[in-house]
Amino acid sequence: MLSWNPPSVPSVPGSPVTLNLYDHARDAVCATAPGPTATMYVCGITPYDATHLGHAATYLAFDLVHRMWLDAGHQVDYAQNITDIDDPLLERAERDGVPWRKLADREIQLFRDDMVGLRVIPPKHYVGAVEAMDEISAAVDTLLRSGAAYRLDGDEYPDVYYDLTAAPRFGYESRYDLPTMLALSAERGGDPDRAGKRAPLDPLLWRVERPGEPAWESPVGRGRPGWHVECAVIAGNYLGDTIDLQGGGSDLVFPHHECSAAHAETLTGEHPFAHHYSHAAMIGLAGEKMSKSRGNLVFVSRLRAHGVDQVALRAALISGHYRVDRDWSDELLVQAQERVARWRSAATRTGGGAEAVVAELRAALADDLDTPRALAVLDRWAADDALDGDLVATAADALLGLDLR
Repeated sequence: MLSWNPPSVPSVPGSPVTLNLYDHARDAVCATAPGPTATMYVCGITPYDATHLGHAATYLAFDLVHRMWLDAGHQVDYAQNITDIDDPLLERAERDGVPWRKLADREIQLFRDDMVGLRVIPPKHYVGAVEAMDEISAAVDTLLRSGAAYRLDGDEYPDVYYDLTAAPRFGYESRYDLPTMLALSAERGGDPDRAGKRAPLDPLLWRVERPGEPAWESPVGRGRPGWHVECAVIAGNYLGDTIDLQGGGSDLVFPHHECSAAHAETLTGEHPFAHHYSHAAMIGLAGEKMSKSRGNLVFVSRLRAHGVDQVALRAALISGHYRVDRDWSDELLVQAQERVARWRSAATRTGGGAEAVVAELRAALADDLDTPRALAVLDRWAADDALDGDLVATAADALLGLDLR
């Protein structure tokens, strides 16, 4: 599937630095250490609604990782999925009276447009679950044949489940206790109470065909895949058995990232699946998490349609630290617009001393993507009329994705 047109990313003079990033599995900020090619997988959208600011903040966080690795001289092999077949998509399509594929295609294009507006570097591999159906179903068949999966024999719908006894390290990524896992599984699309499963947390691998639902032929029968195995297979097929980073929102820590890591490690025999499991925090509105169920979403596309400066929107979204839950407000956007105006004015001047400013920007971002500190560096630069504008504007573009020209 096509992703979107990339923004230009200029090179920046000076000495690149090592990116240090929080890893959930180790509960610590640790140095990233990719080889010549860094590999990153970030979980993509389920295309049944437009991109809201919570989505945008997540993709911006990993765009900063991408930019820091490019600045350090790495090639970046980046894959992202699209869960273009899942219950929420089918439910929304039925509610709105549109074909599910038409709804998915419309929302995927809207997402592409939003990413272009926010100057997010696209993934090299942008893969829908539907186009990866053969690979996913083959992996489910492999797990079933190896004994790492089982069918719900005797059930009206003999779905295929992963047997968690095949993953002795299960829990290492999230570090949650069993009661927390059970609660989050029920809240986030799992089915811990389904009768016939060997263990409540065993995740779905393959949902056999139901009347009226789309289904695909496979070695394990007609049906469609579970969510976790989709990401495990796409990441493994495009990036390799072990990747440098698996990313997404903090609501994916469990069960999604925990289960996808377990599937991947069982399929390949390699541990760990990822050297870093990193997650972006939630964006709220009036003290509540921004979510479709609460109906309190602020959509990127609507802000764009109202003529909001997309550089200011990007600046507003990265003005808080990526790992800190934070609220969105009109005031935050106004403040970002004022900052961007000052930075743009400073970008036109000539002077000296810019090398030190660029070094400060790199140091801030290398410290677990400390964007509040990085933007404060730009504020101090803009306030000092003696400092050169062109070099810092180039660095702000390359490292922060902020086009100040």
